[in-house]
Amino acid sequence: MKNLSLRVAAPAVAALALYVFPATARITRLVIQRETPFAAGAPFAPYVRIDAVAYGELDPADPANAGIALLNQAPRNAQGRVEYDTDVTILRPAAGPGSGVLLYDVTNRGNKFVPSWLNDAREPHGTSLNDPKTAEDAGTGYVFHRGMTLVWSGWQPEIRGAGLMSIRVPVVPGIVQRIRDEIQVGTRGPEGAMRVTLPYPIADMDTARLTVRRREQDSPTALPRGAPDPAWGFVDRQTIQLLPIGTAFTPRAIYDLSYEATEPTVDGIGFAATRDLVAYLRTEAGITHTLGFGVSLSGRFLRHFIDLGMNRDEAGHRVFDGVLSHIAGAGKVFANEAFAMPGRTATQHEDRFYPENWPPYDQHALLRRPETDPLLIESNTSTEYWQKGASLIDAGPLPNARVYLIAGTQHGGHFGTAGTPGYCANPRNPASAGPALRAMLANLQEWVLHGVLPPDSLVPRAADETGILPATIRMPAVPGTVWAAQGNPVGSPVNWRDPPSDVAAPLPTLVSAVDVDGNEIAGIHLPHVSVPLGTSTGVNVYRDLPGELCDRDGIFLPFAKTKAERDAAHDLRPSLEERYGTPAEYVRRVHDAAATLVRARLLLPEDADALVATAHRAW
Repeated sequence: MKNLSLRVAAPAVAALALYVFPATARITRLVIQRETPFAAGAPFAPYVRIDAVAYGELDPADPANAGIALLNQAPRNAQGRVEYDTDVTILRPAAGPGSGVLLYDVTNRGNKFVPSWLNDAREPHGTSLNDPKTAEDAGTGYVFHRGMTLVWSGWQPEIRGAGLMSIRVPVVPGIVQRIRDEIQVGTRGPEGAMRVTLPYPIADMDTARLTVRRREQDSPTALPRGAPDPAWGFVDRQTIQLLPIGTAFTPRAIYDLSYEATEPTVDGIGFAATRDLVAYLRTEAGITHTLGFGVSLSGRFLRHFIDLGMNRDEAGHRVFDGVLSHIAGAGKVFANEAFAMPGRTATQHEDRFYPENWPPYDQHALLRRPETDPLLIESNTSTEYWQKGASLIDAGPLPNARVYLIAGTQHGGHFGTAGTPGYCANPRNPASAGPALRAMLANLQEWVLHGVLPPDSLVPRAADETGILPATIRMPAVPGTVWAAQGNPVGSPVNWRDPPSDVAAPLPTLVSAVDVDGNEIAGIHLPHVSVPLGTSTGVNVYRDLPGELCDRDGIFLPFAKTKAERDAAHDLRPSLEERYGTPAEYVRRVHDAAATLVRARLLLPEDADALVATAHRAW
């Protein structure tokens, strides 16, 4: 594969043309299905897109694979190895290796995140950023202007859908185990579902039990399946429905199906497949440095990847030189045990007791293999401090790690985030963490390539009173606003198949203290917090369940424009008129705040210019 960095695909390349290269790092072959120009006419050097399938195999007896659950029970080939194959997409400079830096974007439920989270690309009408082709799909071209080779591959075996990245792993036959499938609609997906697909086939329909409760702390009610009035039933071995036929699941109700499941997949192979693909490309494609980037589930994947020792390949070499994990909280991924469900993400109302938070939490304990550990930057929004125990990852200064709170942002805060309430009681927070993320990636690259240290960590801490308990927060009184009364208590792992009714011994987690406007004191202050137009938080509540935290959403409450307006609304927060006087003064303050961030290397100059331009329109 040495010539991969030199080959430029012609538009006429047949879609099914195959290229097979020598095996390294247990990738036995990379079969290229198509090569096409990417983002023709964009204002950066020409790029080419390669779509491929990587075939790999793992030796269960190799100590490098010892941590993969079920691997030693999986079917093997004639050489005694376990086989898999995974989807691969590569965007690389057409004329060669470019900067020599490979950026591996860990897919999130099969989705590619760099286009929208780092490049500020808009979802094209009628197409998808999961199928990037045009200059429009490149957005600002941030990673392409830097000459990076961008790589995606599948690591979750249950992924299906056009443009989504998946991996094919073996099923282990003969295992039957009782598991629990929590079912919710109208939280992270649309309302109106009448049928639900289960994560694994059922082995015994007669012993399955379904319960429902409205709130997390409520006692569950059993739903009958038998005569005379059945409330639910099976459509097939992996699908249930409510009865009578046509009955929809109640939005935001918590249904739990306990059943005997069979045919588990070896999901932990996804970690080794990522390890081996990146090691393979590093060896064969002219790559000099490798960076891993992950958002949310993908960020938790990277934390888990490091914890499992996967950042050391089978030859003993470092896989990722640097890692940027965003909005992972203190979590890892439910992907490395029998009957894993990698897509689960635990919050106060959803998936609460599925495996996500277990030791080691903090960076000191996570980075315990100095010969192969990556340089690590972790960033979180306000949401992860309220919902996902983010304060647990900080144990004080560490030479090879940094951690940042991006103040006043919510979990899904990126370019194009909606500010409408959705299912929440209050308008959601549209602020983008993208400007801070781009600066972090630039700092990580400088750290890896040239040893330039990033800015010091910026997080809530009890020692300087910027970190406090969630229940002690005092938000400003704003009529019509429903503030969260408490955060999501994070505890030690429990039996997810038969969980307790509550967290028995919550871990001591902190959130940022706030100022009189309700804006956070700790962390990186982008201009929307340092020169605010309103109150920005990372926590919200459901409109129809005001005692339950609204998934991973925050709040943006704009200030009144004038003193007369705020007096009429009984809003104690000073108005824009009282704060800034004129739009020109507001823009001047945004300019100064952005310049301060640039000097601190927490914002790139081009993002500073964009934020000032936005300020002219925002008033």
